[in-house]
Amino acid sequence: MSSDYFYDAIQPELLYRHPLTTYRYDSSYHRHNAYEIYLFLQGNVHFYVDHRCYPMQRGDLLVISPEEMHRTLIVDETEYERITINLKKTYVCQLSTVLTNLLSCFDHRPDGSGNIIHLNENQLNQLLYWTRQIEESADSNKYGADVQTNAAMAQLLVLINQWFQHNSFVPQDIMPELVRRTMEYIEAHITQHITLGQLAEQFYMNSTSISRQFKKHTGLTLRSYILGRRIELAKTLLTDGLSITDVCFQSGFSDYANFIRSFTKIVGISPGKYMKHRQAELRIDLLPETDYH
Repeated sequence: MSSDYFYDAIQPELLYRHPLTTYRYDSSYHRHNAYEIYLFLQGNVHFYVDHRCYPMQRGDLLVISPEEMHRTLIVDETEYERITINLKKTYVCQLSTVLTNLLSCFDHRPDGSGNIIHLNENQLNQLLYWTRQIEESADSNKYGADVQTNAAMAQLLVLINQWFQHNSFVPQDIMPELVRRTMEYIEAHITQHITLGQLAEQFYMNSTSISRQFKKHTGLTLRSYILGRRIELAKTLLTDGLSITDVCFQSGFSDYANFIRSFTKIVGISPGKYMKHRQAELRIDLLPETDYH
């Protein structure tokens, strides 16, 4: 099974980027094997996370977990500036303490929601101060640069977690209802055989219209999106310790060889290796939970 869905593998424990884009492009829905902090600074951009789409404003800050599908759509050729920071779980755990779990803002909320806040000018300046410290020290070979990078990153994560603890921001969501309902239908029937004909019957719409709208707003074909969702379910089941055969059929695959091939292509390792890695992580990476009130 071919797929234009992709799993973007982040190699370093900390990947800091501050790009300025002056041309129009859009990305397909994808995931990383790392957490992501995304700060929007300027441009005309729509940011998609799972079932939601946000028209971005300067000072919008998103936190994205490895499980959340996301993409950007640059609407025009206006200069697009943002800061993205990708963090491996092991790295954030090393910065955390027994009393301060710096992964809280990523993990302790429902997938696809509660992951955006809007910073006022004072908060934005605070965040930019720490991102400048990271930017200056991350690529430096000077003595102590790594320690300075880690210290700045810890300070930044503390701020972000504090802001998300008291998040009451209600963002504008412009995801078309048809696309959202299609995603919800797929989620509810992910272990079953899903066809365009079923969707057309469910929504009383032409199957071509559904397919085109879905591709326009996700950058993916329905086939690729369904495959990606099944792979994510398989990853969860593997983490829970189910056998690979059970995972294959309980995540909606009807052919074992196709499951192994598709999983390995998208995730980058076989289901067996993924299970071993996740079980090892769970043994060494447990942190106390932080409740948000």
